[in-house]
Amino acid sequence: MTRSRVAAVDCGTNSIRLLVADVDPATGELTDLDRRMTIVRLGQGVDRTGRLAPEALERTFAACREYAEVIKEHGAERLRFVATSASRDAENRDDFVRGVLDILGVEPEVITGDQEAEFSFTGATKELTGRADLETPYLVVDIGGGSTEFVVGDDHVRAARSVDVGCVRMTERHLVRDGAVTDPPTGTQVAAMRADIEAALDLAGRTVPLREARTLVGLAGSVTTVSAIAQELPEYDSAAIHHSRVSLDRVREITDWLLRSTHAERAAVPSLHPGRVDVIAAGSLVLLSIMERTGAEEVVVSEHDILDGIAWSLA
Repeated sequence: MTRSRVAAVDCGTNSIRLLVADVDPATGELTDLDRRMTIVRLGQGVDRTGRLAPEALERTFAACREYAEVIKEHGAERLRFVATSASRDAENRDDFVRGVLDILGVEPEVITGDQEAEFSFTGATKELTGRADLETPYLVVDIGGGSTEFVVGDDHVRAARSVDVGCVRMTERHLVRDGAVTDPPTGTQVAAMRADIEAALDLAGRTVPLREARTLVGLAGSVTTVSAIAQELPEYDSAAIHHSRVSLDRVREITDWLLRSTHAERAAVPSLHPGRVDVIAAGSLVLLSIMERTGAEEVVVSEHDILDGIAWSLA
């Protein structure tokens, strides 16, 4: 099959993202034409009310209308729209489905955790296939705000597990005192956070053979930010970060510094997004703990994730 132009939408609880790309199954190349994100907070109040709020739906539909224009402009031949559980569990989910169908012409699909793992794995590893310098199996780790996903595989996923440690959850659970992040955290706080992460790794290790992997691939903001800091980039630069490699020693050095630094010192790092200043130390410690547990000497950093996996599923 030759190159095809596809569009992928990933609609989460907080944000909605679009990727329009040319994919070439023969060469394993995916070329971005447009990649964008909008914060829509679709899940606003849904836990409390069991319903998607009218204003949350309107924000989401406004983003969908913008995305419809972009998709049309680029002439994408196929579109897949993937949504999270917030849209599945709401009483008025039909309003959401109908709105998306009207605007984009496709129904939002709610995918399982296994499908999510498969998409993330494909998105992160597809371009690495066949590289002589990287051995398989891969361990893909996606360090999010609330959870971290572990996926092991070569051509396909062999095992996957999600555990409840992420940069935001660890910061809120261990580093906040009297409503503010401790600046810098105490040794006791760091030790408690580390113990929590180690327990989560024990749990992940029951399902996923963590030490069998030959190449560690890291995704999401905590990992990409550590790479930006390691390279001392003057600003966040996706091209420089994508497929960069960071050694275990460098990750340890950066984590030690982040855990000793003040808010002002972290905020002065030019490649660090303001929204990550308070949570990057916890995210970096999660990465370091994973590397120490798995025996990985380096992490290969990927800017590509579930969105790219959704795009590949259309090829």
